[in-house]
Amino acid sequence: MNSAVLSLGLMGLMSVVSWAQEANRDGPQQDYQSFKNLVYSQVGDRRLRLDLYVPKQEQSPSLIVWIHGGAWRHGSKRLSPRRVQEVIEQGYALATVEYRLSQDAIFPAQIHDCKAAIRWLRAHANEYGFDATRIGVWGASAGGHLVSLLGTSADVAALEGEGGSTEQSSRVQAVCNWFGPTDFLLMNRQAPAGSRLDHDAADSPESQLIGAPIQDNPEKSQRANPVTYVTADDAPFLHMHGDRDLLVPFPQSELLHQALTQAGVASRLYRIEGGGHGGPQFESPQARRAIWEFFDLHLRP
Repeated sequence: MNSAVLSLGLMGLMSVVSWAQEANRDGPQQDYQSFKNLVYSQVGDRRLRLDLYVPKQEQSPSLIVWIHGGAWRHGSKRLSPRRVQEVIEQGYALATVEYRLSQDAIFPAQIHDCKAAIRWLRAHANEYGFDATRIGVWGASAGGHLVSLLGTSADVAALEGEGGSTEQSSRVQAVCNWFGPTDFLLMNRQAPAGSRLDHDAADSPESQLIGAPIQDNPEKSQRANPVTYVTADDAPFLHMHGDRDLLVPFPQSELLHQALTQAGVASRLYRIEGGGHGGPQFESPQARRAIWEFFDLHLRP
C-alpha cells in the first residue's frame, strides 16, 4: 500500500482520539483527587501505568476506564482536565490506561494489559475509594476494539494474561464502544466509497496488530475478533459509530451488536448519521446524553 495513503489513514485514526489526546495539563482539582502513573503491571523491564481520578464528594463511586485509540500503535493514556471533569461531574471515578503497542508486542498483548489493569484496579478499589463491583469501560477506534474484547471475553483464559492482581476478575459491567473494529477480514469489503486505507495490506494496522497479513492468517484474525467470544453473560454494550466512517466501516459495529443481541445481551447501536471516524457529532448533547444514560443504567447502585 502507498505509504502516503497509510499515513493519511493513521492521521485519521489519531485525530479521532483527540478527545483523549489533549494537553496533559492539570487544571483546578477542587472536586477530585488525581493519582498519576500508577504501575499496574510489569512485563520484563516495561512498567505499565495508569492514571486515576476519584471525585471527592462521591461515596464509593463506580469506575469508568478509558482505553485510548490510535491504530494499536499510537496514542496515550493522557486526558485533558476538561475531559476528566466531564466524567467526574457525572459522579464517576475515572482511570486511563496505557498498554503495549503493536510495534512493541503483537496481539494478545494489548488485551492482556487491559485485563491486567482491570484486575489491578479491582484489587486497589478500597485503597482509592471506588466501587470494585461496578466497572465500566469506554474506548474509541482501537480502544473501542479493546473494550469490546473486555466485554465479551471474560474468563477466556487465553486472553487473560498474567499481569496485575491475578486473584481478581477482569470482568466489566458495561461497555461503551466507539467505532471499534471487530472482524478485520471484512473491513475492506465493508468500506464505504472514499475509503483509502487497505486493511488487507501486510503493513495495515490490523496486520501489524496480529503480526502477519490478516487475510493469510484468518485464525489469528478471528482470535482478535470480539464476536468470537460472545456469550449470554456478557456485559451490556452501547455502540456509537458514524455511518460515513472511512477508517472503520459502520458494519463492524453492526456485526458485534447483532451477535450480542442474538445471544440475549443488552446492546444498543447508536448510528451517527453522516458521522465519520469521530468528530463533532459525537460531542452533540444527544450523543453525550446517550452515553451517560447508558452508564447510569448499568453502573449506578
